[in-house]
Amino acid sequence: MTEIVVIARLVPDLVEELEIAPSGKALDRSWLRLIINEFDNHAIEQAIIIKERSGAKVTVISPDAEGVEDMLYSSAAKGADRLIKLTGLDEEKKPTNKSLAQSLAGLIKEINPDLILTGVQANDDLTGDLGPQVADLLDMPYVGYISGVSLEGSTAKALKEYPGGLLAEMEISLPAALGIQASEEPPRYVAISKVRQMMSTANIEEISAGELDTEGEFTIERMYLPEAAEKAEMLEGSEEEIAAQLTSVLEDLGLL
Repeated sequence: MTEIVVIARLVPDLVEELEIAPSGKALDRSWLRLIINEFDNHAIEQAIIIKERSGAKVTVISPDAEGVEDMLYSSAAKGADRLIKLTGLDEEKKPTNKSLAQSLAGLIKEINPDLILTGVQANDDLTGDLGPQVADLLDMPYVGYISGVSLEGSTAKALKEYPGGLLAEMEISLPAALGIQASEEPPRYVAISKVRQMMSTANIEEISAGELDTEGEFTIERMYLPEAAEKAEMLEGSEEEIAAQLTSVLEDLGLL
């Protein structure tokens, strides 16, 4: 049976107004609402689609955070077979991708999956290097910006998206890790009643993240909102007048 592991994370809901903590070095988590990372949600959906086609077993792993149980039970309601919560993380400090990847790699190695899926990036992590780091630690190939996956024996066929809407079909030897940008179908909706049913029937395993490697971690010295500055000049007048002003500005800058 094909084993699929999905790494899913909770991230700040950008619909809410984010506030900076009094320390000035982190977000104020008092009223911070966390939701599943959009790309990770697509990764879960893609895993369930593969399961429905091939009978694969799907394990969803998520770092502990407020609301993670609801997210994991929702994954079970969609069709996930095994739920794991990574515990022992600092509630006040978000682990770096490097330290998180090391904890995840140790756990995933024990599961020995054929395929690892995770979101290509997160709204609080634009580097998108969690998947590549996990793949590197497990000595697996990694391909990102995937918009569809199918399994054929010991290989995966994936659609990789390039700028301009170009798609390339790639054949990847398993085991492999993929960074999902979009699942083949939009993430499915599950009724609250089904999620509540999973709360009484599904089991969330709690596994310690262990001691995180903090060597080489960056330190946040200051976090602040964008500061207003008078660096913009509004050009006014008719189209001809604006064009003339713009030409003059570009000439002064030596661009014309």
